[in-house]
Amino acid sequence: MPTVTRDGVTIEYAVDGDPGGPTVLLLEGLGYGRWMWRWLAEALADDHEVIRPDNRGTGGSDAPEGPYTVAGMAADAVAVLDDRGVDAVHVCGASMGGMIAQELALSDDRVASLTLLCTSPGGDEAAPTPPEVREHIFAAPEDIDPRERVRYLMEPAVSDGFYEREPDLVERIVDWRLAGDATPTGREAQAAAVAAFDASDRLGALSVPTLVLHGTADRVLPVENAGLLADPLSHAEVDLFDDGPHLFLIEERERVNDRVRSFLNEVA
Repeated sequence: MPTVTRDGVTIEYAVDGDPGGPTVLLLEGLGYGRWMWRWLAEALADDHEVIRPDNRGTGGSDAPEGPYTVAGMAADAVAVLDDRGVDAVHVCGASMGGMIAQELALSDDRVASLTLLCTSPGGDEAAPTPPEVREHIFAAPEDIDPRERVRYLMEPAVSDGFYEREPDLVERIVDWRLAGDATPTGREAQAAAVAAFDASDRLGALSVPTLVLHGTADRVLPVENAGLLADPLSHAEVDLFDDGPHLFLIEERERVNDRVRSFLNEVA
């Protein structure tokens, strides 16, 4: 896998698809590795060049001591784009990755469009993660094995019954998470970045085409955040997925992939 180093931190990234097509940068959520984009990357690969970095602290990238900042992770993404020689990019981010995407669009005029999934503008008005959910996703019982720990931490991000509906997929996800997710140090440092993020008073400066997607049953970042994003982004399209959980991009991957691909075909 290619890598680029910024300020002594090495960022690993994957490149898929058509190198002659429009470039799409996919930015994943807190603690997650680039595996979470495998379905969207495959859906876009015929017509787009798809770049998937591991955020610092995650997977093949370095995990320096934190805290991290969203601006710092956006600068890592800039380094990846520079390393790849990208002149224009369509940025798609989920959860923390959506925050990085906002910061990147605010700082780099190569961003041609934004797709923001299950994310938030941050700030005092943002709908926060409920305390009981935050405790669940950061404090697994100590007496469970690594596979059960992954399943426990992920529970609030998926819908009730998902583990029973798609048991084979869940086991593959557990494998991917054990192999490619953030280290404990990296996860804590990323969480600090999310807690400090606030783009709420700056989003009005953005004019690039924007698609906001959110599940109405998101327990991690409540759906009210979609409206808070759309308010300053008067040009944004907002699509809500009824009863969709935080990881609706996985549970409803075919619908999400079709919607993102349609949007990119319109703006690319």
